[in-house]
Amino acid sequence: MKVLIVGCGRVGAGLAMTLSARCHDVNIVDKDPLAFERLGGDFKGRTFTGIGFDREILLCMDIERADALAAVTASDEANIVAARIAKDIFHVPRVVARLYDNRQAEIYQRLGLQTIAPTGWGINRMADLLLYSPLDAVFTVGSGGVEIVEAVAPYLLVGKVVRDLTVTGEILVAAITRENKTFIPTLGTILQEDDLLHMVVLTSSSTRLREILDL
Repeated sequence: MKVLIVGCGRVGAGLAMTLSARCHDVNIVDKDPLAFERLGGDFKGRTFTGIGFDREILLCMDIERADALAAVTASDEANIVAARIAKDIFHVPRVVARLYDNRQAEIYQRLGLQTIAPTGWGINRMADLLLYSPLDAVFTVGSGGVEIVEAVAPYLLVGKVVRDLTVTGEILVAAITRENKTFIPTLGTILQEDDLLHMVVLTSSSTRLREILDL
């Protein structure tokens, strides 16, 4: 995948190195050229000096072919502007913006922007949000400690019950969409093929959920 990163602070640099190590094509931009010193010697991507929401800079970074963009500067305003440009103008499939002011999170999520709070998550979690996955986070609650995620019931779970997916205090199946109808299941509801599961999950339990779903 081609991933663009706006901001080469601690998070941006860590994300760039993580994705580069996973063999993704990473381009990163920062207004301070010294910021790129945070990138390790194994970083194989490209660096750009400039403003991350400047159209010409984004074009130089090949945004028209980008699969994902992460805006992780120290400024909420800069992150949201970069994210909206990526999503609304260049139609980048996956866009994530770091957001310090959680009071604005709901507003931006209504615009279709995935926002991440600076607490309750890590670089690997942000990498997971950027990369395509059968487990899709659709909403982050509060400070980022709880997420609403969706996934199609894996074949191996068909015939099992909701109780088999439930982990008290960590993972809850809140609703199921089946044949274009959504309902609230009981613990005994049997999972069927093509069920879309809507789950409430602690961010820290995302790995455990993937293990249960065998993703």
